[in-house]
Amino acid sequence: MDMKQLLKASQTGDVPLLRQLLTDNQQLLEYAPLASAENPLSLATAAGHVDFVEEILKSKRSLAKELNKDGFSPMHVASANGYLEIVRALLRAEPECLQVKGKDEWTPLHCAARRGRADIIQEIVSACPESVEHVTILRESALHLAVKNSQFEAIRVLLELVREMEKPHVLNMKDNLGNSVLHLATWKKQHQVVEWLVGIGTAPAGVLEVDSVNQRGLTALDLLLAFQSEAGDREIEQILRGAGADLRAREGVRSHSDNHTQMSSQTHQEELDDMEYFKFQKGIDSVDNARTALLVVAVLVATASYEIALNPPGGLWSDTNLNPNGTEPPHLAATANIASFFPIYSIFGAILNCIGFSVSLHMIYVLTTNFPLRLELIVCGLAMYVTYINGLITISPGETAGWYSLFALTPALPPVVLFAARRVRTLLNKLKALLRNRMPT
Repeated sequence: MDMKQLLKASQTGDVPLLRQLLTDNQQLLEYAPLASAENPLSLATAAGHVDFVEEILKSKRSLAKELNKDGFSPMHVASANGYLEIVRALLRAEPECLQVKGKDEWTPLHCAARRGRADIIQEIVSACPESVEHVTILRESALHLAVKNSQFEAIRVLLELVREMEKPHVLNMKDNLGNSVLHLATWKKQHQVVEWLVGIGTAPAGVLEVDSVNQRGLTALDLLLAFQSEAGDREIEQILRGAGADLRAREGVRSHSDNHTQMSSQTHQEELDDMEYFKFQKGIDSVDNARTALLVVAVLVATASYEIALNPPGGLWSDTNLNPNGTEPPHLAATANIASFFPIYSIFGAILNCIGFSVSLHMIYVLTTNFPLRLELIVCGLAMYVTYINGLITISPGETAGWYSLFALTPALPPVVLFAARRVRTLLNKLKALLRNRMPT
């Protein structure tokens, strides 16, 4: 009971209740890690209760270094949420909490950089200068994360701190894909960030490695020329070339522009045939852009499936004729024409259409996870789904029992399709591996 009250007090910031609980049971905080998966200090931090955090730290400051059930410490939580006063309170009570690594080896500075908390970054780096060199499990520094998430104020502050602390090597640190922050800033077309990097990195001659290559053998200039898309590319190119950048792409990577490439036309054509250049590259291509593209595709499939279901090929009967003759089967007005002549073909087409419609709705459901107004979106999707099935049943001729079975079948289609796709993908990978092993070397 005391533990439940402690967790409730942590969420509400009830300092008097905390004091009363500790008066009644002085060992309450000692047993907290054993009695609950929740860290009461993390709960209070997430809610922004500064006074409660300070009070609980007086009794058990080691809670500042303990991870919650999600794998993050109170300092991680405070840094991500931008609670400067809580960060300072945690630092005063337990300075070593900055060294605690959470899930995927993230530090509090990584959390602050990802969310663009410039004031928190300043506070953390002032207390722990070496934190700018710490990396995640993907070897991403705080600067990598700030650039990836387009947190320009955080980037500016980090670059100023790197310059002041004389740690220029941080600019050349690479993630697990071999990308430096210059690679990332160029790929994301961050003109201002590229200018900052070159300005800081070239102050002492040769500090910034403008011709550093990633695991794909690409320099920052290669990335720019290979992914030309918008105004401003020319300015970034001028900045990079002014800093001494050159094209050093490995064979097989091409530029969209003949003015900026020295690849042979034969290599160019081979890559067009393979289509490797246009494939999504995990860790290089933007996940946000991929999600947006998938959402667009899912919405288009849902729209097309809905339209085909209510307006089938051949149209609908305009009259009712229950007396069969030589040319027309018996039918009702507003039912599918093609279903009267070819019922098996019509049912088969409806099943395929249901697969497309239900799977596209499932994709929209997955891709909008954690979106605002998601409950309203789910209600809209369910309403659209019921309307779809109702329309499909309405235009079907004859007995509708078979069509009603589709209503029970379609909710199971997404997991069935997902399972089948995984099995097919696994079999194809095994087949490719088998063929590679049998090919002569």
